Amino acid sequence: MKLNEIRDNPGAHYRAKRVGRGIGSGKGKTSGRGGKGQTARTGVALNGFEGGQTPLHRRLPKRGFNNIFRKTFNIVNLGRLQQALDAGLVGKDGPVDGAKLVAAGVLRRQGDGIRLLAKGKLTAAITIAAVEAAGGKVVLLGAAANAETAAEAPEA
Repeated sequence: MKLNEIRDNPGAHYRAKRVGRGIGSGKGKTSGRGGKGQTARTGVALNGFEGGQTPLHRRLPKRGFNNIFRKTFNIVNLGRLQQALDAGLVGKDGPVDGAKLVAAGVLRRQGDGIRLLAKGKLTAAITIAAVEAAGGKVVLLGAAANAETAAEAPEA
């Protein structure tokens, strides 16, 4: 094999349409861009432009408020947590946190925190971010925990 014999596989490379080569080519004169105007020129990127009609994003009403600082919490039910404990995916030794739940496949991603919901029963005593009723410890995270520890600390 020589360098001058190297070729693409058949059909791997599509030859570009040659525009502006006369009316017989089918892409002559305006090169498939239609008549005059803004879109016949180069460098036009009109996202959402609807030919002078009011664009959809201006026709629809704006509602509500999008908080860009919103925290996303993942939901875990007590019953799902018990299933993971029974299957041995989550160990009873040490505190159960978001990283362990992600590794066990209970959650897809950790997010900003976890909301533990009371759907189902939890029989094992484990340390989590909740579960006082089952004999475990409740660990509060974030601003609520800081306010609680400040309230419990003796004043000097």
